[in-house]
Amino acid sequence: MTILLAGDIGGTKTNLRLVNSESSDNRNNLPQQTILYEKKYPSQKYSDLVPMVEEFLAAATENINQQIKVEKACFGIAGPVVNNTSELTNLSWSLDGDRLQKDLSLTKVTLINDFAAIGYGILGLTSDDVYTLQDIKPDPQAPIAVLGAGTGLGECFLVPSPQGNPRVFATEGSHADFAPRSALEFELLNYICEKYNLERVSVERVVSGMGIATIYQFLRDRYPDQESATLAQIYQTWQEESDKNIDLSAEVSKKAMEKDDPLCQQAMQMFVEAYGAEAGNLALKLLPYGGLYVAGGIVAKILPLMQQGDFLKTFQAKGRMETLLTKIPVYIVLNPQVGLIGAALYAAR
Repeated sequence: MTILLAGDIGGTKTNLRLVNSESSDNRNNLPQQTILYEKKYPSQKYSDLVPMVEEFLAAATENINQQIKVEKACFGIAGPVVNNTSELTNLSWSLDGDRLQKDLSLTKVTLINDFAAIGYGILGLTSDDVYTLQDIKPDPQAPIAVLGAGTGLGECFLVPSPQGNPRVFATEGSHADFAPRSALEFELLNYICEKYNLERVSVERVVSGMGIATIYQFLRDRYPDQESATLAQIYQTWQEESDKNIDLSAEVSKKAMEKDDPLCQQAMQMFVEAYGAEAGNLALKLLPYGGLYVAGGIVAKILPLMQQGDFLKTFQAKGRMETLLTKIPVYIVLNPQVGLIGAALYAAR
């Protein structure tokens, strides 16, 4: 039995998980992992990761009622990781894998980007963890693509290997140019450029949580008479708050799901269509016949909107290449802990 520690570290919260990992002879060469203990912590309340982990391990020991000897750990970090170190932008933490290994008395500590952790987590998902949007048999020898909108937009891809352990490669694809497909999207592009004094607009500015808020602002400024009284009040409060306790994107998506606010519905339709178009762009570059997975914190919450057809419509709408896009399996990741799954699988390596 090998006990591993996995973590998903963000500026707001950190999720820690203890797993028992045992080797397996399954076709993917993936270990069998059982969750022993898991807990969520507010990141800002701790000066460093070490005291949080020490508190977590003490609580796990008490909960499991046996002494725990952790061998290895892997932490997915919401930020860039260079040479196993990371300076978190939303926390005053400076993390170094070698220091953490020493301070926590572990055999090995590895830091990886949080979206790379999601990429590895794709390998550990079950059929209950995904919703199949385009039901095509995957090619196990082909690449797998992953993208996910949350606070920002992440993109990565997996390449199979003869040893059975696919490699994950992070990308900065979310910072490619946003490509408008209609007159309204061209107006949105110009609106964002003027609003934020930008010379160019990245796709992340549109396909993300902040993108939903921006799209709604664009539409309410374009059609002021169509804004509902409820959203007008929410928007005014959101504008006046310096610490932004109201999540405008969440409010817009919620009203769109309830189907009682036409402006919110239009905003979410624009968001879903832009999301599908970017997924199609990624698919054209990689031809991921092993599957394209849509992850991130937003997609599972708006599943009914993803099922309506706008996402797949713009995903496939690639002119002469449309036939290729119809042959790619497309899945929506429903399990919000996919990053923790990936960190644990990486630690087992």
